[in-house]
Amino acid sequence: MPIPEDVTGEEIDKDVRQELQSLPKTLADDVARNLVMVARLIDEDPEGAYGYSRVALRLASRVAAVREAAGFAAYANQKYAEALAEFRAARRMTGTVDLWPVMADCERGLGRPEKALDMAGAPEVHKLDKAGQVEMRLVAAGARRDMGQLDAAIVTLQSPELASSSVQPWTARLRYAYADALLAAGRADEAREWFAKAVEADRDGSTDASDRLAELDGVEFVDALDEEEADEAPEGAEAPAGPDVEAESDGEQD
Repeated sequence: MPIPEDVTGEEIDKDVRQELQSLPKTLADDVARNLVMVARLIDEDPEGAYGYSRVALRLASRVAAVREAAGFAAYANQKYAEALAEFRAARRMTGTVDLWPVMADCERGLGRPEKALDMAGAPEVHKLDKAGQVEMRLVAAGARRDMGQLDAAIVTLQSPELASSSVQPWTARLRYAYADALLAAGRADEAREWFAKAVEADRDGSTDASDRLAELDGVEFVDALDEEEADEAPEGAEAPAGPDVEAESDGEQD
């Protein structure tokens, strides 16, 4: 697959670069450049990221960082069985538990929420850092919702991290998941409160909390371009058809 000339491979994390030192230099550079492309595309073009991850995997399947990158690329494309296999391989190579929450979420994706809940109660969870433990809580709540246990999902998300007024990298997503669970349970007033709190914490736009809040408040968004076209249309001419664009929720897989 073609790689832009400005991608040198030096952009990757230094720990990954160190892992690649076990390879011949030319091969290491090729793998690094493909990993850069995976990271660059995974949000905007997951299929493209997946393609580059397969190239890296073919070149260096015995490097843990490559297996992890392949796992995340497969996960982004909802190839959950493949992602789980890659994450397990990476974990065997490193011996760390960092991937435990996303492995559990793969179980959800495969339609096995009970397995995800088993993993949420496993000893590995206690070895996770705070961010990992919060992620595990989000996955467990999602598994409860998969099983139709809305009240249990709400309780699962209730935690010191949720109650804290300090804003951490996970705060917006945790508040959003709690608001969404409340709304699913028919507790709209409480949901609105927590969507508003999610908006306050969402400094990088990682959720659509502001859209969800506007939707609950009955606010409609109008496409400004359509309005301008209608204003500029000759008198007597029919304005271009196009309904107002309402705030939509894509939802979130926890």
